[in-house]
Amino acid sequence: MYLQGKHALVTGGGTGIGLAIARALVAEGAQVTITGRRLSVLEEVAEDGMHPLAMDVTDEAAVREVTAQAVAARGPVQICVANAGIAEGRKLHKTSGEFWRRIMATNLDGCFYTVRESLQSMLGTDWGRVIAISSIAGIKGSAGAGAYAASKHGVIGMMRSFGEDFIGQPYTFNSICPGYVDTPIVERNTASIAERTGASAEEARDVMVNVNRHKRLIKPEEIAAAAMWLCNPLCESVNGTEVHIGGGQF
Repeated sequence: MYLQGKHALVTGGGTGIGLAIARALVAEGAQVTITGRRLSVLEEVAEDGMHPLAMDVTDEAAVREVTAQAVAARGPVQICVANAGIAEGRKLHKTSGEFWRRIMATNLDGCFYTVRESLQSMLGTDWGRVIAISSIAGIKGSAGAGAYAASKHGVIGMMRSFGEDFIGQPYTFNSICPGYVDTPIVERNTASIAERTGASAEEARDVMVNVNRHKRLIKPEEIAAAAMWLCNPLCESVNGTEVHIGGGQF
């Protein structure tokens, strides 16, 4: 229970990676604000210690207001997990400006707003952890997903830079970079790949499975375990870096 009394904020906390991290944080004693666009989803999964609030990370004013509401209810945010994101791909010549901006607004702008607003209260404390969920695509790129890969490269760059901004202070900024994780995003992408290519559902799913070096989907709990490691008080020297979770070297 090394996070007893700490307040965490997890965006995209109603499903997949975000929910797994929220559960792990609660298990270590934290009070966790979980956010997402659909309050009904958050309320359905919320357990003791989880506090659902509707928030669209692309809306700067909403991020400011909802974060302030969470702070007023549960104290300063000392653990910020910027997890909310969308994973969609298009080849370069099919990437419209609207599609590009939609990916950036969620994955990059939303991460920035979340971290900035959480930091407002964190800076008044003597300890803090900021964790952004990036992607293996943020390290090596991804065919047919230039906008997504660019947004996730940007997340890594932000965390590296913010880590430098506060180096020597009791706050750390790190990214977790998963390969394909067994979440609803994979289910949606399976249907999309099958529709575009005419492949079977199994063949479409294998496209993603085979990207991971160990040829299996990653469990959300594996990502949560990495997040909890970064929250450990003994990880204060892990700052401005990335944790790769892709089943092998890339």
